[in-house]
Amino acid sequence: MAHRFTIGGVFGIIFHRIDCAKNVRRNGDKMDKYSVLLVDDEEEVIQVIMKKINWEGLGFCVAGYANNGVKAFEMVEEFQPDVVMTDIRMPFMDGMELSRRIKAEYPATKILFFTGFDEFEYAKGAVHLEVEEYILKPVNSLELTNVFTELKIKLDQEISEKRNVEVLQKYYMESLPLLQANFYSSLIEGRIREEEISGYLTDYQLSFPGPFFCCLVIHTSSSQVPENMNPLLLATSVHKQAEERLTQKWQAKCFSYLGNTVLIPQIKNENVIAELTDECDRFCKYAQSIIGAVVTVGIGPVCDNILSLSQSYASAREAVSYRVIYGASRAINMQEIVPQETVLSGKANDAELSNLFKMIRLGSEKEVAGAAESYLRHTSFPNKTLQQHHIDMMELISSLYRFAVNNDIMTEDFSEDISKLYRHLFDLEPAAFREWLMHYSQSFREKLIFARNRSTRSFVTKAEEYVHHNYADEDLSLDRICEELGVSNSYFSSVFKKETGHSFIRYLTDYRMEKASSQLIETNEKSYIIARNVGYSDPNYFSYVFKRQFGVSPSKYRREHGEGEN
Repeated sequence: MAHRFTIGGVFGIIFHRIDCAKNVRRNGDKMDKYSVLLVDDEEEVIQVIMKKINWEGLGFCVAGYANNGVKAFEMVEEFQPDVVMTDIRMPFMDGMELSRRIKAEYPATKILFFTGFDEFEYAKGAVHLEVEEYILKPVNSLELTNVFTELKIKLDQEISEKRNVEVLQKYYMESLPLLQANFYSSLIEGRIREEEISGYLTDYQLSFPGPFFCCLVIHTSSSQVPENMNPLLLATSVHKQAEERLTQKWQAKCFSYLGNTVLIPQIKNENVIAELTDECDRFCKYAQSIIGAVVTVGIGPVCDNILSLSQSYASAREAVSYRVIYGASRAINMQEIVPQETVLSGKANDAELSNLFKMIRLGSEKEVAGAAESYLRHTSFPNKTLQQHHIDMMELISSLYRFAVNNDIMTEDFSEDISKLYRHLFDLEPAAFREWLMHYSQSFREKLIFARNRSTRSFVTKAEEYVHHNYADEDLSLDRICEELGVSNSYFSSVFKKETGHSFIRYLTDYRMEKASSQLIETNEKSYIIARNVGYSDPNYFSYVFKRQFGVSPSKYRREHGEGEN
């Protein structure tokens, strides 16, 4: 069938989302139907396919359709369909490029090509794309039914293998050797001495080429579990998937510790930590989609010595706790949310004091008060000498001071209070000390909340300003802005959308279209010049985006609004 490239085809219906039946697979739950995305620049072809096939009877549901590769990939990112059935020759992004991008970022998605005879041999040559089937136009309903029947069997088998209890038990038995696991556990606990490292590495046949390292803590929720699934077996499956998807690329050591999976990646340079964060974020979404696990990955700071991994582990484990603020099923990089935070040491880092600091960072006003009361009870046990009581108070004050400095919440009145407190320490009554501790614990909590919000608003504002000054650069992208700000894509995207209500790409497109509409009304420049002025090297794609934004072509927009001005 000859391809037609018409103005109506390109700028007509760009994409359409269809609400599937309620029993389509969601977040790893047991499924009845798989979702399908149809892609062809000729809408009549899509309509024929939709009508010819008994999708529900085959166990599928058409989630939507698009008539070019650009919109199709946007829909794949948003809905993550199980199957994409695409034509090859399309405007803006052809089916080959679309398939390459899908396989790179969503390898579990199945690809079907349906195309004309003249493109069939060309399509079959792309074996590296792992295409499930090649279907010649015009589409035959019997052939298409057979294809999707076989594909349903294959999809069911893959999901079954992921959830099969016997397979999960086998994964559990194939965990790392006991000696290696004990060594890794001792390493992150800080119980390995420097002079012992060489002997351990030799005896256990281990290597840490580095040159940089960090700790990842992968936490699997035991309360949000698919029906009839044992939480322990689910965590074991996540462990196995982490081994398969993360260890090879990052040369990571993987082991279980305190109910979580811990990874120690080898990092070539400190600048790739944003890439690692984004990959962990994709892993969380994969685990939820395929095996129904709610996973949070905490990422600790980078270090250049494996003996420092205990501090990285402590930060990574604390990062997992921040899921109560930032949400689960995502990666949380401790350096992004609390970049100046350090781990306390010595006697001030006992359990009660650590809990107080944790509540100051994460808890409610009531929880902070409770943690402070608990610490006061802990330091007021009977039969304690006056000297020990004074030492305990001095250690607390010193620890609060370090906490304030490390979290950039120091205030002049707090510094002055410390000086007064030390001078009058021996005369301070318990009630006055309690009031002082309660006041500054709550004050620190409020300042941390304000600092987090201010930091978030600050880099969102910087991103907006960068767009205002660089919107004409056609290479401006999400990767570019994250590189400028020094944060990972996943963290930036979630914060930007939370603050503005839009994705970064949506904001950039809206701003460019605003500038383009102004130039159309206020100048006599040709459309292709205006397209270049606002960051589009392809005038056809500029026209497509403009019409999607305003509902009319640039030339018609100029005529309508120009006449209105006159």
